[in-house]
Amino acid sequence: MSENSQKTVLIAMSGGVDSSVAAHLLKDEGYNLVGVTMKTWGFDDIPEKDSGCCSLETIYSARNVANQLGFPHYTFDFTDRFNEVVISNFIEEYLKGHTPNPCVLCNKAIKWGALLEKAEELGADYIATGHYARVNHNINTGRYFISKSADLSKDQSYALWQVSQSSLAKTLFPLGGYKKTEIRSIAKKLGLKSAEIPDSQEICFVPNDDYRQLIQIRMPELGSALKDGDVIYHDKKIGKHKGYINYTIGQRRGLQLSLGKPVYVSKIDADNNVVYVDDEQMLYNRELICNGINMQKIGEITSPVKAIVKIRYKDQGSPAVIEQISIDEIKVIFDEPKKSITPGQSTVFYDGDDVIGGGIIQTISNEQ
Repeated sequence: MSENSQKTVLIAMSGGVDSSVAAHLLKDEGYNLVGVTMKTWGFDDIPEKDSGCCSLETIYSARNVANQLGFPHYTFDFTDRFNEVVISNFIEEYLKGHTPNPCVLCNKAIKWGALLEKAEELGADYIATGHYARVNHNINTGRYFISKSADLSKDQSYALWQVSQSSLAKTLFPLGGYKKTEIRSIAKKLGLKSAEIPDSQEICFVPNDDYRQLIQIRMPELGSALKDGDVIYHDKKIGKHKGYINYTIGQRRGLQLSLGKPVYVSKIDADNNVVYVDDEQMLYNRELICNGINMQKIGEITSPVKAIVKIRYKDQGSPAVIEQISIDEIKVIFDEPKKSITPGQSTVFYDGDDVIGGGIIQTISNEQ
């Protein structure tokens, strides 16, 4: 009898190829599995969103995979928690003129919050997901941290920076050492219907991949955020915008301005309902301050540290110095100016492949 046969794993299943193969790999390692699909938004609330992650279709698909692999499957309704935390924050950030990362908060509050609580109630030893990432543990420091996956093109370490030490200690990522092509190959051999389904690029709770529509559905009483306001270029009013929530830093398309040259959104002033635009070269900044920090590989930055810093999910990362300036704030100074640093987005600090920590971007500047 293997050591793993004494361990129970709650595996989060979306019905897709990644979580399905993750379950198969854990089963092969001898773990006792309990499959769980999370219902995180109300089908009646967003009737347009009837497919994709957490839909009825994927719940049935996940259940079929669990039956095929021979372990029980349950559906947990986390709709209230998801609404209170993830969707509320998503809307609040846009109303501030920020551009949020809902998947980052969902990972913290739902997968490693509500789901982990359920796992502990059921006596499970671990939770597992189909994320492309790895969990490492430094015996000397006692700290757990996320590291990049073997498949850098699918790596999801950026979205996992908020997961706490206690949660990481109870986490398994079966896909961390695999390439996506290998996972699809395994799925084909298992005869899984999800083997050929393309990866979803949408936010799971956003109808038609349009966050504006979500805000209008959830908050039809919204006023100024949806009203026209001034567009300012070099201190001059040059046009009207269609509501500041419709714009994000670095945006060029859809501005409908006639300046004879391309301009980009450089700042959003939510308080005064103003969108600022500028020339491309003015989108570059060297410094940001983030808050809401969570540290992984090290517990605290006691003196300035060199790191590779990402400012969005698909960012390759750039060299910078990070300095902790308060208990909940870190300053990042890039070696070279960085384009379109966006308040509300996550910034994540890396030591090689390992996540040092991260925070939510609040302010940007060129000050040194």
